[in-house]
Amino acid sequence: MATITAADVNKLRTITGAGMMDCKKALVESDGDFDLAIENLRKKGQKVASNRADRESTEGAVIAVVNADKTAGVIVSLNCETDFVGKNESFVKLAQDLADLALNFETKEAFLATDFGGITVAEKLIEQTGVIGEKIEIRSFEKLEGAFVGSYIHAGNKIATLVALSANIAGADEVSRNVAMQAAAMSPIALNEAGVDADTIAKEIEIAKDVLRQEGKPEAMLDNIAKGKLARFFKDNTLVNQDYIKDNKMSVATYVKSLDKDLIVTGFKRAALG
Repeated sequence: MATITAADVNKLRTITGAGMMDCKKALVESDGDFDLAIENLRKKGQKVASNRADRESTEGAVIAVVNADKTAGVIVSLNCETDFVGKNESFVKLAQDLADLALNFETKEAFLATDFGGITVAEKLIEQTGVIGEKIEIRSFEKLEGAFVGSYIHAGNKIATLVALSANIAGADEVSRNVAMQAAAMSPIALNEAGVDADTIAKEIEIAKDVLRQEGKPEAMLDNIAKGKLARFFKDNTLVNQDYIKDNKMSVATYVKSLDKDLIVTGFKRAALG
């Protein structure tokens, strides 16, 4: 029987993030074989993951990261079951490390399949499920590119947003952050009218007409009045048309043009826990 030292336990804990007692037990069971101990811990993770597959993972940490030249950003939501785990320092660090890595990939599938400390990201999530004892998963993966990309993370890592501008000019960092904050607070469904799908538009028109009928408006007037209500819907629910939260006398589009008359928002991404 191999002698298991405190240094051995600490080494395995550093590699896997598992608890002291779990690491000691794994080393004892593997007779000091580190590779076998790591494999056993991962098998434990797979068992826990299987047992908790139907659990709700609505807590966690949502992280937005932008590359060095501000031309691309990514949002990664690392979800767990409880707020206690989601606020844990090592859990948030794992979310940050995963988001940093995710910048290099265009799809969630490619990201999950890439190497993360000798195992794939997907395998790391299973490993951490065993370590933490809760369902752990990547819920959101959102990539955005543009001439200038800014980000915002709401306090507590509950919501994260990315905003792309049409040009990298002086002041773009502040403007993109403010617009990203707007997107976090107001949860727009699209960038502008063109981004709203036809089904949503048809549904809003029908709802407006039903309300108007209940109010006793003549059928011949419904189309024109409904169009006005649809315009209001676009104003309230599309990012560039919303009233700017820091000055509701102007729209977001007008605010952006206050920095430069040719500057526009070209895209945004938003992810939230829940």
